[in-house]
Amino acid sequence: MFDPDGEAPPATPAATLVIFRNCADGGAPQLLMVQRSKEMRFAGGAAVFPGGRVDDADLELANFHGAENDDHRSELAARIAAVRETLEETGLAVGLNERPSLEDARTARAQLLELGALAPVLETMGWTLDLDRLVPFSRWRPKHKEIRVFDTRFYLADLGTGAVDLLVDQTENTHLFWASATQALQMADTGEIKIIFPTRRNLERLAQFGSFDDALAHVAHFPSTMITPFMELRDGVPWLLIPPDAGYPVDGEMLESASRG
Repeated sequence: MFDPDGEAPPATPAATLVIFRNCADGGAPQLLMVQRSKEMRFAGGAAVFPGGRVDDADLELANFHGAENDDHRSELAARIAAVRETLEETGLAVGLNERPSLEDARTARAQLLELGALAPVLETMGWTLDLDRLVPFSRWRPKHKEIRVFDTRFYLADLGTGAVDLLVDQTENTHLFWASATQALQMADTGEIKIIFPTRRNLERLAQFGSFDDALAHVAHFPSTMITPFMELRDGVPWLLIPPDAGYPVDGEMLESASRG
């Protein structure tokens, strides 16, 4: 249950990457989404953005990228996790100074799946990280206690015009697809995909942007901040809400309809 006045339960650090690419017909930018396996404990069967938990190897690699203190180390490690998880789940190599070929990206992904850490892959491939390419968008940390809790940092990245081949991680995901934020919301409303509460709120926010530059301008006005959903009664009906001043056009929905994982 939610405990809005109590201490937040322990949370697993995680990172998610919202990847933009230009739409071929000049429409709204498309976003990469992955459909999680129904067997996954968290958000099973849901469509989400690529990402996953921060692991110890990510924290170790952060030390080699100028981590100045624990907070900075956590931030760098989250960006590294977003790069690693995206490569593992989709085959996309992002957040690099280099522009890898498709063949190199496939080789790197195979190495990552075998080794389980990004650092040796970077060394073998001769790649270097450019973590500034990942733009902080938001950070979600719920306080509910009945399901697993993640402290998830969301980042934005721009693929530009890139037409790329994608690879499904069959252990965690069953489908990868590109869609504009509005299209993804329509797919959820018609039951074509399932989305959880944070994904819906973020898609609604992303639907405001006609380009990656629009997103950057928005983030400059609404910097990434911690989002902790809370419950409130409205006309006797429980609603799940988020702060109204964080840049989100919709600040909640009835608890009955909110999917939380």
